Amino acid sequence: MSQAQRLRQTIEDEIVAGHLAVGSRLDELQLAERFGVSRTPIREALLQLAVTGLVETKPRRGTIVSAPEPQHLLAMFETMAEIEAACGRFAARRIVPADEAALDAALAACAVAAQAGDCEGYYQENYVFHSVVYRACHNAFLCEHARHLHRRLAPFRRLQLRARHRLGQSLREHESIVAAIRSGDEAAAGERLRAHVVVQGDRFADLAASLRTLSDAA
Repeated sequence: MSQAQRLRQTIEDEIVAGHLAVGSRLDELQLAERFGVSRTPIREALLQLAVTGLVETKPRRGTIVSAPEPQHLLAMFETMAEIEAACGRFAARRIVPADEAALDAALAACAVAAQAGDCEGYYQENYVFHSVVYRACHNAFLCEHARHLHRRLAPFRRLQLRARHRLGQSLREHESIVAAIRSGDEAAAGERLRAHVVVQGDRFADLAASLRTLSDAA
């Protein structure tokens, strides 16, 4: 892996983790000083991130962590919903005792964060929960693509969790998903995961409003 690729991965991880918020400006000189490198690999890393849509260059603003157009983001969530639905169906068919234990543990951790009203803590446990579902599908290729798109959408999934009552609703959906997977109900597992991830109705309106706020702040 080249220096630029390592830097890209580090910056991407910070965006996904929320350390670099949507709308944040990414100054090449500051980043170069921070990482102790020249501006060239920083510039290359930012170009690579621009290809993924995680950053964009704006006139007089430079490179910023991007907030995509709502309709484009909706399309990405629709795709993610179908991928997760497939993971859920396979997990219901192929789950083994070790997966069940991991799924129960992940659900319990989500419950603790939700009951505490801890959005950031819930977000981290939510990532673990979905990762367990991906592993339980026992399809490495599908799991890889699910993880990739999950990471791409991570900053925006975090925004969703800030909506009022979303933590409790998300936890109830997790519980329903686990019940379907553990019972071996492939159809229900797929449908519940699809509904859990897809953004429509009030959830889409809330997310679009959050994106507008971030874009205005940028």
